[in-house]
Amino acid sequence: MSAASAVSSSCHSFDAQQKALRRRNRSTLLVTGALAVFLWTGSALADKGDDNNGGGDNGGVRLLTTIPVPGTALRAFDISWVDASTQRYYLADRSNQAVDVVDAKNLTFLKRITGGFAGVKFNPTTGAANNDISGPNGVVTSGRWLFVTDAGSRVVSIDLTTDQIVSTALTSNSENRADELAYDAEDGILLVVNNADSPPFATLIAVNKSTGHLTVGARITFDAAHAGFDATNGAEQPLWNKDTGRFYLSIPEVNCNAGPECGGAGINGGVARINPHSTGGVEALFPVQFCQPAGLALGPNQNVLLGCSVVFDTAGKVWSASDANTAAPISLIMNARSGAVEKAVKGVSGSDEVWYNPGDGRYYLAARNQPGGPVLGVIDAKSKTLVQVVPTINAAGRPFVFPAGTAHSVAANPNNNNVFVPLPANNVFPSCLNGCIGVFAAPDDNEDD
Repeated sequence: MSAASAVSSSCHSFDAQQKALRRRNRSTLLVTGALAVFLWTGSALADKGDDNNGGGDNGGVRLLTTIPVPGTALRAFDISWVDASTQRYYLADRSNQAVDVVDAKNLTFLKRITGGFAGVKFNPTTGAANNDISGPNGVVTSGRWLFVTDAGSRVVSIDLTTDQIVSTALTSNSENRADELAYDAEDGILLVVNNADSPPFATLIAVNKSTGHLTVGARITFDAAHAGFDATNGAEQPLWNKDTGRFYLSIPEVNCNAGPECGGAGINGGVARINPHSTGGVEALFPVQFCQPAGLALGPNQNVLLGCSVVFDTAGKVWSASDANTAAPISLIMNARSGAVEKAVKGVSGSDEVWYNPGDGRYYLAARNQPGGPVLGVIDAKSKTLVQVVPTINAAGRPFVFPAGTAHSVAANPNNNNVFVPLPANNVFPSCLNGCIGVFAAPDDNEDD
């Protein structure tokens, strides 16, 4: 079968599976009216003929194909990254204690980079995965260097010409993980987040751009004494903004120090702005509400998309399937310079990683906790509106055997507008019994450069 025929076959097969997913989830969907239409009409919501970046017609996003992942079944993974210059996709694969590398142009699994990563660790009482001490976690590339975070507060730089670790740094002596990270390529500085420590903190690490050597610098602790606020539910995705010369970091919850809602259900959160040459402080905290921000993505015109990790209801409380009130999922678009929230985009929430694709002018959200079931959310960056949600999948775990897996990671290749969403092992998506990477795109936009 030709490659084109294989993709067509996978798409036709998935169309039927997508309909089955919608039928199954309608029975549990508690939201009604217009929101229900947003959640389950899939590509029918896609904008037609809106040239939002000069690139032509942007049609409906759909599954093009899946890339099977070899080895131990893919169930536990974290952040993913696309290097647009090399068209390589990188995934922090905890199930295989490695970083998976995929050809993001030809859609083939290339190799696995090992580095003594922790893999999946289980809670000794419940048997569920303990993400706080698992790894690898965050991945980012710059030129020949791949930076990866791991359990034990470990950060490594890997030379992609040899796939060997050339330097290791520890952000603390804690067994907890170094989690997400961002890189200032101009100054050669990483911002690495320890989200599971109490209080959480970030570390500035200098990178020798010639050798890859890492040197630990200032620690920024997210408590009132050091940052001017208490981060009471960790710290999440950072990004680097070269135009402002600053890092930005999601703080899901701030100053919630008493009450049952604290530690994951507080309404107040924010985005911290950090100078890469900070000696331990935060320049500003831009407040947000009813979001618990996790993912961050820098879009056009200094807009930043905040992927809200928690879904609130119409009464301002955390939504659940047994809620007497309707879910009110949102994602936020913030001005990076002023910190003002320019738009609350209705219809998608419960996101972890989010990504902006300059190739098609869209934000993509890995909304694993969307009411009604996990989806890939698609937001038009020009109009700041939700144009589509596409069903993905979460999979249950087995205590002490394998962890639950969720579709919480996303990255896009701007050269062909392919969007990569790793999916845990399942029998719903084609060629995904061992786990796979779903490749989504609007077919008309799917052109290799």
